[in-house]
Amino acid sequence: MNQPKFPPGWDEEKVQRVLAHHEHQSEEDTLLEDEAGLEPSNTVMNVLHDLVPKIRELIAKQQRKQLRRRLRVNQPVFAH
Repeated sequence: MNQPKFPPGWDEEKVQRVLAHHEHQSEEDTLLEDEAGLEPSNTVMNVLHDLVPKIRELIAKQQRKQLRRRLRVNQPVFAH
């Protein structure tokens, strides 16, 4: 039988501890833990697969716009 492969820093003991934690957690605690992991500036949603490329394109466009805005704000002002 093959040995299971774990990500760096993980082993069988850690996997069992995480499983035990989630198995004994109440539904309310699970929801609170999930909500705590989301940043308020992000939204998680399901979308049709066909829309994913367009959504990625819109996100990239927005990120470029924000980067340009940040670069403009941080440009040094030279006195002539």
